[in-house]
Amino acid sequence: MTYNIAVVGATGAVGREMLQTLSERNFPVKDIYALASKASTGKEVSFGDDKILKVLPLEGFDFEKVDIALFSAGSDAAKKFAPIAGKKGCIVIDNSSFFRMNDDVPLIVPEVNPEAINLFKKKNIIANPNCSTIQLVVALKPIHDEFKITRVVVSTYQAVSGAGKPAMDELFNQTKGMFVNDQATPEQFTKKIAFNVIPHIDDFMDDGFTKEEWKMRVETKKILDPNINLVAQCVRVPVFIGHSEAVFLECENDINETKVRNLLKKAPGVTVIDHRANEGYVTPVEVAGEDDVYISRIRKDPSVKNGIIFWCVGDNLRKGAALNTVQIAELLVSKKLKGVKL
Repeated sequence: MTYNIAVVGATGAVGREMLQTLSERNFPVKDIYALASKASTGKEVSFGDDKILKVLPLEGFDFEKVDIALFSAGSDAAKKFAPIAGKKGCIVIDNSSFFRMNDDVPLIVPEVNPEAINLFKKKNIIANPNCSTIQLVVALKPIHDEFKITRVVVSTYQAVSGAGKPAMDELFNQTKGMFVNDQATPEQFTKKIAFNVIPHIDDFMDDGFTKEEWKMRVETKKILDPNINLVAQCVRVPVFIGHSEAVFLECENDINETKVRNLLKKAPGVTVIDHRANEGYVTPVEVAGEDDVYISRIRKDPSVKNGIIFWCVGDNLRKGAALNTVQIAELLVSKKLKGVKL
């Protein structure tokens, strides 16, 4: 059986990655529509190696002819158009933050909480989590099942692609400008990003945390366990693709480092590369274009009872966004999901 698919925000970095991922994974596509704002109407985007799609305007598009719509056009577009699509019988998988904490919308990472997907029937909308949350919970899931995580402290080192193509262009231009003494004014970021790190992602909240840090806390609770206490410090770094995280866990049960390593090696969507030697770990440059979440530097935390530390790296455009969205679509059409009709 094949399905009619729409990709909303098809001209953006994640939208293009969604089209590429659908093709690479041989998703059962019948007809596919590339949608974006009126300003992008008529532009061309690739679907697979030999198919070119003309971008259609999102405004006025008839979602009745689409079975599944993958949204990557931001919260404003999701707020306006996702409910319209849902009421037309189209199932929306939204990559923005707008629906994530809505009680009637499931927040899904297929390796972690696939059973929650059945809740989509309430609104015909499924939310894709924040990129940094996705790779974190994929790593936490097998450890939590065995040792019951009570607290997570995480520091993120997030690539500029998480802020879109203009942010990537800014890093490129600033880096190039450094060698010709061109002092470009920051536009996409609050401070210069080239050869710098910025401890600020998304808007500040009243308690001093940013919304990115808040998202990681509340999304982890919704996806994995409401009893997990999490605190995050999110930092933007001058890397084009690939989010990195330093993760510190505390667990209720006695924890064993060897067992943690073995659990992670067997976990779906995880690759462990952990050698206590030079180059025995994974960096963001190495995971660009990869689907798995990569784990390194696994070790016991001697400062707390039942503590484990590890380093976690993933491609934020793939598993952090496009791949997870496509995996949710695959979960929807899987025969294993009884009672779901498209």
